[in-house]
Amino acid sequence: MNSIDLNSDVGESFGSYTMGDDAAIFESVSSANVACGFHGGDPSVIAQTCRHAVAAGITVGAHVAYRDLAGFGRRFLDCSPTELADDVLYQIGALEAMARGAGTRVRYVKPHGALYNTIVHHREHARAVVDAVRAYGGELPLLLLPGSVAAEIAAEHGVRVVTEAFADRAYTPQGTLVSRREAGAVLHDEAAVAERMVRLATDGVITAIDGSDIRVDAASICVHSDTPGAVSMTAAVRSALEEAGIQIRSFV
Repeated sequence: MNSIDLNSDVGESFGSYTMGDDAAIFESVSSANVACGFHGGDPSVIAQTCRHAVAAGITVGAHVAYRDLAGFGRRFLDCSPTELADDVLYQIGALEAMARGAGTRVRYVKPHGALYNTIVHHREHARAVVDAVRAYGGELPLLLLPGSVAAEIAAEHGVRVVTEAFADRAYTPQGTLVSRREAGAVLHDEAAVAERMVRLATDGVITAIDGSDIRVDAASICVHSDTPGAVSMTAAVRSALEEAGIQIRSFV
């Protein structure tokens, strides 16, 4: 692999509450998953995040979520597929308005939190997300976990899928993310994480939480901006990849 995208979840502050250091993260990433107001972000935060992304030359994507501001989008909502599709389409449209105001456009869609993990296996909600992207038009790619039901449905309906890996999260032997409720789900050793991502980019392999090696096909790497030490970790991942001869470049 000669290049790989490096993305992070940003724009998740809300009102007087600050989440992550987006400006510092923008020094390392090539794509920004901007919260659309349903799990984090308010209009002013979203607009400011888009302006900062433009100034940094970062690709903007819609980080869509269940309508769960109180739970930061980390709780499953048993909504109907129609309601979910409408919610996702609404979020893309809201971010597009702010992005245009800042001089850019929404270039891709990435589900957040519980929605991201649910559509790995939940066929109806996966189809709802795909339907929303298709309804929006513009051939927006979907950033998804490899092997997910959502990736399968998207491919069946002509929606481009970009697969990603997570730098700061542990994996199960089945290739899914270890639940945040379990010990060891979030990784904090930046040197180990950086080495892990170089191995992913060069060999397509990640070591699962049980010590086994699993194949992970990823064109993008995510570092969560709300993980403690995220700014330093993201910089370390970028530096290690570049030292290995791998360019950091948006997939769009």
